[in-house]
Amino acid sequence: MTADLTSVAVGDELPPLTVHLDRGRLVRYAGASGDFNPIHWNPRVAADVGLPDVIAHGMLTMAVAGRIVTDWLGDPGPLAEYGVRFTRPVVVADPDGAEVGITAKIGAIDEQARTARIDITATFAGKTVLGKSRAVIRLP
Repeated sequence: MTADLTSVAVGDELPPLTVHLDRGRLVRYAGASGDFNPIHWNPRVAADVGLPDVIAHGMLTMAVAGRIVTDWLGDPGPLAEYGVRFTRPVVVADPDGAEVGITAKIGAIDEQARTARIDITATFAGKTVLGKSRAVIRLP
């Protein structure tokens, strides 16, 4: 989709997205990011620090949540800003993994700046895992 001022309105919802995370994806992300913290791959270490099981990397969770915007745009070029606060971990149990549900809607439009703020909600097991998750896109 090519978003422009005439095609978006405050309250418009983006198509929802569900992303499956499993242990294999955590290992691949660790290799790509260089983050080999054992709470992301070793259940014993995760339990030792009080976690129910291994957890997804926060930045991986952030990245998959941001996909709702780039998938909708079809091109990441108009993405000007993206930020989140990490509020809860995504527990990636073996062998089932975890489903992260992502929804988003247009929260504000700045006609003068030709931008739109997109408010993103990412949930796991019925609870929000990212706070103040927002993207700003440039509109042609």
